[in-house]
Amino acid sequence: MLKNLHLLLVTLVFISFVGRVLLAEFKPAIFQQKWLKIAPHVIDTLLLMTGIALVFQGNWLTADYGWIVGKLMLLIIYIGLGMAAMRHRGPKRWLAATGAVICLLYIAKIAISKNFFGF
Repeated sequence: MLKNLHLLLVTLVFISFVGRVLLAEFKPAIFQQKWLKIAPHVIDTLLLMTGIALVFQGNWLTADYGWIVGKLMLLIIYIGLGMAAMRHRGPKRWLAATGAVICLLYIAKIAISKNFFGF
C-alpha cells in the first residue's frame, strides 16, 4: 500500500513538473494561479514522507545505503534545476528542465536497482 502510494506520487511529481514547465513557457497567465504553485509542494512533501517511511519500513538503513544517499543528492540537484526551470525563460529553462527530468529518471533507476550506478 505504502509503496503504491509512493509510486503514484512519483508519477504525479513527474507529470506536474513537466506540466508546470510547459505552462510557464507557453501559458504564463495560467501558470500564475495559486493552486498551481501550492500543489507541487504538497505532492513533493507527501512523496518525501512516503519515501522516508519506506526506508524505515524496509529497514534499508541497516544494510548498504549508498543508493539512498545518491537519491537524496539527486533530489537536491532536481530541486535546484527545477527552480531554475521555473525562473528562467527560453533555452535556459529547457536546459534546466531537461536536467531535472534526467535527475528524476535516474532517481527511478536507482530505486529499481538499489545501486547508485544502476548496475
